Parts: sequence; structure tokens; C-alpha cells
Amino acid sequence: MTIALDATPLTVSTGGVGRYTLELARALASEYPDDQYWLLSDQTFEAPHGLGNLKAGGEPGNFVERKWWAWGLNREMARRSVELFHGTDYSVPYVPLRPSVMTLHDLSPWLDPAWQPDASRVRRRTPRLLRMGLATMVITPTETVRRAAIERFKLSPDRVVAVPLAAAHFFKPPLVAPKPRGTPYFLFVGTREPRKNVARLIDAWRDVRKTAAVDLVLVGRNHAPTEERGLRVLGEVPDSDLPGLYSGSLACVYPSLYEGFGLPVLEAMQCGTLVIASRDPAIVEVSGGANNRAALHVDAEDTAALAEAMRAVATNSDGFEEVRQQALARAAQFSWQKTARLTREVYGAAARAFPHA
Repeated sequence: MTIALDATPLTVSTGGVGRYTLELARALASEYPDDQYWLLSDQTFEAPHGLGNLKAGGEPGNFVERKWWAWGLNREMARRSVELFHGTDYSVPYVPLRPSVMTLHDLSPWLDPAWQPDASRVRRRTPRLLRMGLATMVITPTETVRRAAIERFKLSPDRVVAVPLAAAHFFKPPLVAPKPRGTPYFLFVGTREPRKNVARLIDAWRDVRKTAAVDLVLVGRNHAPTEERGLRVLGEVPDSDLPGLYSGSLACVYPSLYEGFGLPVLEAMQCGTLVIASRDPAIVEVSGGANNRAALHVDAEDTAALAEAMRAVATNSDGFEEVRQQALARAAQFSWQKTARLTREVYGAAARAFPHA
């Protein structure tokens, strides 16, 4: 089969949806060498190398966005005899000439208005709803999102399949335990947007710092620089630096109010790092369920409870070794090869379900 994936996420960065697109494309091409995979976009992006059945294409700069999705993309796919399209970032062509699969990462634009500016929220909702109706099949990263999407949008359960993400292979425990260097620290990885709950995390850390000498390290986009002692804002860092940051931390703290998956949680677990996270249903699902001791879960809106969990780790880090081992065992159940195999099954289902003329 000849399959095209939306490469638009790769034009922004390799974080988030971009990483999902890249890792999935590589795994698909590796697992299914008889298939031909194309990464297509109307914007410039860095194409992956090393796999003969994974190629890049498109016409950068030749289309405005609406024309690309209306007819430009279909033209590019026809030129390459593409049989199926996968929109890895909520998008599929407006004219369904072939089977398509759309990944619905989360439902945040339809939830708390405080999480996104009104203009952005409204602008995203309408085209995504339209494309959900046009897609032959819909992929979600968790059963949590799948159930919510079916209920909210009245989708046929047969059209929606949960396919978990994975952490990249380089997220793994260090061969030698890192020696303590400088002040111990808690780590947050993610963007600074309202639903990530970073302001409450900082308040909890300030409370912990009254009785324990610990820093807080923030990694990701949109974190404002600060001169506050102990609050270290690193911004975006190379992927190669992340495993060391995870492994060197007391814990990865992820108090998000809402997630579709929560990839930093899995990355930390795969490094053998203790995780303190919210009770968001998708995060709990990723960490193995409410009865699995692979992470410490707290109420995301309870600053005191978050501070209490952080303080317990800061004063007795060695007491959570069993949780770390459970995290490693849970993380071993995820891989991009597994994600690719499950995704390829969805492609087959979409091809069978598409109403061929």
C-alpha cells in the first residue's frame, strides 16, 4: 500500500505532534518494508533519512492553507498514487477521494475556555469537527479520549480506535546512576499553557522550598525567564539532553489539568524516574491505572497535596524505589513498533470501510 502522512507538524518542531509524526513514520516504514510511505506538506521541513520506503514531498510555498487542504494535497497524492492518507494533526483533505485516518489527540478546544484564547479555540473547533466527519477512521492516543470523543461527537464506535503513543528509544535509565550535582531538583517538561497547571506547580514548589533545599527546572516552550532563586527555566532543549534531565531529577512533576496522553509522563517512567502527576484520566491510564503504583497521583487543583507529595520525595527519595520499578515495567509495554502495528491495522480497516466507486 502507498500511504501519505501529514508532514505539517514537522515544519514547526519535533516536539509533541511533530515527534509523534516522525516516530510513527519511521516505525511504519521499518515494520512494513513492502509499503511506500510519503511525508507530504506545503511547507518546508527536514525529511528523515535512512529508510528507502519513507520519502518526503509536496510543494512548499505554493499554496495557502485552505487551497492545500481543498485540492493541493489531493493533487500531490494523485501524482504519487497514494492509496490512503493519515492526518497526524487533526487534518484530512476536504475532498475525500481516498480512505483517510485522522488522529484526534485530545478534546481541549471543546473544554475549559480558560485553557485557550477564544479566537484560537473557535478557529480550531470548526475545521476539526468537519474533518472528523470526513475521515474514514479516527485514532485517539488513549481509551479515555476515545470514549470522550464518541460521547461528545456521537461518533460510531467502529470508526474510533485507541492507539497508544510511545517514548523514543533513547529514553532509558543511565548505565551508571548519576552522581548528585548541585541542588536536587524537580523537573517539569511541557509548554506553559493554562491547562498544564505550571503556576500551581510553582506555588507548591515554593512551599516545599521552605523546608527543603530543592530547585524546580522548567523545560519547554513559553516559560518566562525569571531571577527567582532555585527556579531554573531552560526553555527548549535538545532531545539528547532530556534523558539526563529526567534521570538526574528527584521526580518529574506533571500536574496537568487535562491531557490526551501525557507523553512526558511516559518518557520519565521509561528513564526509571519517579513521576508525580495529576489524576487526569488519560495520565492515569498511561501510568497503568488507579491501582498500579507506577506513579504518584494527586489532585491537580490541590496545591497543598501536590506540595505534600513533592516534600515526601524531597525528604525520602529512596523510599520510592518500588514505584520506580513499577514505572519501568509499565513503560516497557509501550513501543513505537507496537504503535506502528496498531496504526497499520487501522489503515487496513479504513481501506475496507471506504466507499469505493
